[in-house]
Amino acid sequence: MQERRLGRDGPRVSALGLGCMGMSDFYGRRDDKESVATLHAALDQGVTMIDTADMYGPYTNEELVGKAITGRRGRIFLATKFGVVRDTSDPHARGVNGSPDYVRRSVEGSLKRLGVDHLDLYYQHRIDPQVPIEETVGAMARLVDEGKVRYLGLSEAAPETLRRAHRVHPISALQMEYSLWTRDAEQSMLTTCRELGVGFVAYSPLGRGFLSGAIGSPEDFDSNDFRRHNPRFQGENFQRNLDLVEQVRALAEDKQVLPSQLALAWVLAQGEDIVPIFGTKRRRYLKENLEALRVELSEDDLRTLARIFPLHAAAGERYGETGMTTVGR
Repeated sequence: MQERRLGRDGPRVSALGLGCMGMSDFYGRRDDKESVATLHAALDQGVTMIDTADMYGPYTNEELVGKAITGRRGRIFLATKFGVVRDTSDPHARGVNGSPDYVRRSVEGSLKRLGVDHLDLYYQHRIDPQVPIEETVGAMARLVDEGKVRYLGLSEAAPETLRRAHRVHPISALQMEYSLWTRDAEQSMLTTCRELGVGFVAYSPLGRGFLSGAIGSPEDFDSNDFRRHNPRFQGENFQRNLDLVEQVRALAEDKQVLPSQLALAWVLAQGEDIVPIFGTKRRRYLKENLEALRVELSEDDLRTLARIFPLHAAAGERYGETGMTTVGR
């Protein structure tokens, strides 16, 4: 397994990480047995970076990951997140909490559900506009002092928020959506991370599965799949985005690789300081995605992909109206 350093002075992790959200929530039917088998297969193939969050489920994904990693903790760089608050009685309700007391309660819950005595990376999942970032990161830093957390991260923060946080305690990783059809990070976030020596973790590098070329209709989604309500998968946006993916499929066929492998290879090629985490709950797709590490893209390939997918090429916002208000704070 290839490795990359997470930030200028951070730990080394597998060049591709595994995001576990879809194993328990948001992407249709669950299959815990296959999900555990997929996690085990990932570890057996050298994947060390495993990513979850307390809001996935909520809570059930951390419990699933905890079950899967029993007896294997030493082989894992374990990341989880706090800050997005869900109401178990209303699956669509969302809140954000970055208060120091909530940081403390959240980490204790995550440690218990995961069955571990420390976390390798602890992210603030979304920035709370009601709580100064200095207070939230100060509380997170105390967890480092206590040995409950090794490294700190932020997710979907604005550049200036990252700078303020980094002055309180070194931030090792900034997580943000990044793929061929979501290149917002190139506007300022990647530059800021590189200036500060913060690692960049790219989630949804396959465009929520769309860049795999396996989705041909909104009807391909289960009734409880959140993509049915995502702007990029609705109405005219769906067809416009599908037209873009067809061009990726054609290039992938020319290179005799899968569209998903091409899309992952593109993210990997954007810098050695970028660690993509793809999500899957099936061993078949895990194996396919890891093969992206073998794909070599020429300068011509990169120019072609940049032409197909310039900045803001995708039709529709990446979240609904409410979701978009929580990113870039």
